[in-house]
Amino acid sequence: MAETWNKKEREKKKQQVKKEKAEKKLENKDRVKDGNNLESMMVYLDENGNFTSKPPDPAKKLVFNVEDMQLGATKNEPINPEDLIRTGIITFFNEAKGYGFIKDSVSQDSVFLHINATSEAVKENMKVTFEVEKGPKGSSAVNVKVVK
Repeated sequence: MAETWNKKEREKKKQQVKKEKAEKKLENKDRVKDGNNLESMMVYLDENGNFTSKPPDPAKKLVFNVEDMQLGATKNEPINPEDLIRTGIITFFNEAKGYGFIKDSVSQDSVFLHINATSEAVKENMKVTFEVEKGPKGSSAVNVKVVK
């Protein structure tokens, strides 16, 4: 039975693929002989976090105690409520608009004050105690009470 043209082409392609595989195999063997092996492809990290081709120095090895490692978020210690209460003086207060600012006596920070955060009527230059709360635009005073 005579071979068709299509069968001849498929046989040529198979032979070509076999030949290419054999050539690649020889190239890989030559690379290993040239020193292009696993050891030459290894990369190490030094103590500064930089890549290097040299293995790390055993003398610089740090001993790490597994019990000292902390996983997850830090645990917050309970805060004493007395530490949250601050004192300050109202430096500006607009009664018509209902807001002002308190200057903290310890940190000298300016804290926003809204009329809704006060339990009494307040005016400028009054000494007050307050708590600080983080708002969308910065620190704001809450639980404001006039010191007498």
